[in-house]
Amino acid sequence: MSDEGKLPCVLLVDDEPHILAALGRALRGEPYRLLTASSGIQALERMTSEPVDLLMTDARMPGLDGPGLLSEVQRRWPDTRRLLLTGDANLTTCIRAINQGQIYRYLAKPWNDDELRATLRQALAHQHAEREHRRLERLALEQNRRLQELNAHLEQRVRDRTAELQQTADMLDLAYEELHHSYVTTTEVFASLLNQRLPTDKRSNAQVIALVRAYAAQRQLSEADNRDLAMAAALYNLGKLTWDDHLLSRPSDLLHRDERERYNRYPVQGENLLMTLEPLHDASQLIRHHQEHWNGAGFPDHLHGEAIPFGARLLKLAVDFVELQCGLVLQRPQSREEALQFLARYSGRLYDPVLCRDFIDFCTHQAPDLQGSDPDVLVMDTRRLEPGMILARNLLADSGMLLLNAGKQLSAAVIDKLIAFEASEGARYTLHVRRPANETATAVENS
Repeated sequence: MSDEGKLPCVLLVDDEPHILAALGRALRGEPYRLLTASSGIQALERMTSEPVDLLMTDARMPGLDGPGLLSEVQRRWPDTRRLLLTGDANLTTCIRAINQGQIYRYLAKPWNDDELRATLRQALAHQHAEREHRRLERLALEQNRRLQELNAHLEQRVRDRTAELQQTADMLDLAYEELHHSYVTTTEVFASLLNQRLPTDKRSNAQVIALVRAYAAQRQLSEADNRDLAMAAALYNLGKLTWDDHLLSRPSDLLHRDERERYNRYPVQGENLLMTLEPLHDASQLIRHHQEHWNGAGFPDHLHGEAIPFGARLLKLAVDFVELQCGLVLQRPQSREEALQFLARYSGRLYDPVLCRDFIDFCTHQAPDLQGSDPDVLVMDTRRLEPGMILARNLLADSGMLLLNAGKQLSAAVIDKLIAFEASEGARYTLHVRRPANETATAVENS
């Protein structure tokens, strides 16, 4: 159809009035809007003033003949279906119509009315199918563009945070230059969005990420497992974005029945938000199953034992260890030692007993304090920074938004922007940095 909801427009062209009349009678009752023209020139004038879906023309006409008209229509309105109707079986005429006019079909005079009607229906149906195909292609491209835009700017979709996010746009630009080809680090940006809705002492994502990364590095897990675990740790509570603020900070053991049902759905909601992103497919599976219990009493699928993916079992331990200390599991926040005792007490019920024992050993001996000091790390404010220094920890704004990721080498331009950002926010930031390796080695030699 020329326009959505309107009848197709069919233009009949013949220099003989009785032919046009006969065609009109044959097509009476068909769902078309019929136009007629007695010459090729008149047909072009009609088509210039209104859209035509199908043109059927006689071959031999004075002035602009049928093949010439078809060729011109093909050039100017290629989407219009073109048919040749003629009693002249001249091979040259047919070849011109086919080659120059690229006709859809050739019909001979005298025609069979049933065949004529069937041919027009088929031509218009084929045209409609092609148009629908193009429409769906455009729609798919537009939806894909919108989806990519949503994924790249998810923080802009968080309700009531637009103004705050706009204040950090300049710093995010710096971060996105580094994150363009790295889904792992990008997930940390998304994870920081949820932190904006939590009190400072309830922000668990950064600690879960650091803990999982440290464990994966110490146990020499594969690069793929390391990457999937890091992304799952960053986004494990993505499904909570739709919760009310008061529910976000409430310990899980104090939830009411309806709140508990909503809580039990958050792993699946997190998976659903990520399922269209192919690089996050495996990480989304870890998110779905990170609340499964070793004894099969967890959610959402009640998986049991080793049916639970290894990464989900590890993520469960890390999340509970951190959230116990943040007061997101029990009413009273637990100390580090109490959290480890909790893990040990529920080993074999909530947790894989072998993995739980190894995880507790790791937290006790090899990672005694994720926030502890490192002799090679310098702690300083922005005005003492020097170009070439390397961030040892992620730099977060007071709102929880990730400003710069760990491993970023500071340039003079970045330092100036940090100082300007502090001034605009009325804040002061302390950074954990390392000097470049060559400078560190020189300092050791001189000491």
